[in-house]
Amino acid sequence: MSILEVRNIEKHFGATRVLEDISFSLEKGQALAIIGSSGSGKTTLLRCLNFLEKPEQGTISVAGNLIFDAADPATQRESEVRKKRLHFGLVFQSFNLFNNKSVLENCMLGQIKVLKRSKADAKEKAMLYLKKVGMESFANASAMQLSGGQKQRVASARAIITKPALILADEPTGALDSKSARMLL
Repeated sequence: MSILEVRNIEKHFGATRVLEDISFSLEKGQALAIIGSSGSGKTTLLRCLNFLEKPEQGTISVAGNLIFDAADPATQRESEVRKKRLHFGLVFQSFNLFNNKSVLENCMLGQIKVLKRSKADAKEKAMLYLKKVGMESFANASAMQLSGGQKQRVASARAIITKPALILADEPTGALDSKSARMLL
């Protein structure tokens, strides 16, 4: 059984057809790299998979469960979006860290709000993952004080901390040196 199955996804912005008839499947343990020129729809596809954009057509299934069908409004309810996002860890190209929060708070936020973990449990888990990416000594630093590579490592820790079924990454090692990139991969 596929861990991810995407069938006939289409996304349009006005008259511009960004994604047309995109289909693929992934088995557990497989990786897929999507390569293309700037503006070719790579980020839009990731945003569709994480429900930040709504495809006009197609279906998305995770581990055999249909989680989105453009033809079925029941799969598109806003109340279900947060639950659906739990299937995916997303590392944004622009990191999307909260600059008014510490590194530790950035890693705790999703655990508390979405997974309903206690602050103590979220802190313990966050410190564990910050250590894995070599950022534990920056736990109390403001996200605004970090370099691009440091932000990338924090964003990666935040994406994997909930142990999602899939990790979606938009240029996940773009701001990292080769040693740091190997540590994440």
